[in-house]
Amino acid sequence: MPETKPHIAIISASVREGRVSHRVALFFNKFLTDKGLATSEILDLNEYQFPIFNERLRFQKSPSEKVLEFAGKIKSADGVIIVTPEYNGGYPASLKNVVDLLYDEWHHKPIAIATVSNGAFGGTQVITSLQFSLWKIRAIVVPATFPCPEADKNFGPDGSNDKEFDNKRAAGFIKELLWFIESERRMKS
Repeated sequence: MPETKPHIAIISASVREGRVSHRVALFFNKFLTDKGLATSEILDLNEYQFPIFNERLRFQKSPSEKVLEFAGKIKSADGVIIVTPEYNGGYPASLKNVVDLLYDEWHHKPIAIATVSNGAFGGTQVITSLQFSLWKIRAIVVPATFPCPEADKNFGPDGSNDKEFDNKRAAGFIKELLWFIESERRMKS
């Protein structure tokens, strides 16, 4: 029986006006599709506009349709790429909100982190705090990261990037995520 391609949910974490990090989410969506590596979809937190966290999903008496839809998409994804900007050395409240909202959905879910900034360090200061939060909820955090410095110059509004260096880094980043997805699949069988 032929093995199905993995499905990867790409979380675009910024809800900020004029956000640049969404370009990187678009880039990965196109990269995965064009290379035929996986199916993918972008879960744009700007479109969801979740209210401020007040309780984990499993304890909510009547969760909204949007919350249930989002939780279902995370649960059914084989892996997740989180694309997050760095704000003042941390990740945005919109992302912390959904990390805390779910729990079982993150359990043993392979997650790769792409960080974005317009500065020279590519959002690397956010990696450690996000990794720690994901570890605490039992996600499998992929060691490879994808910092994107000067994202406003390196990624077009449609996610385009013709730089060989970035495409080579993306290939290694995705290869590692796919390895963890395959490992998780084998552990379940």
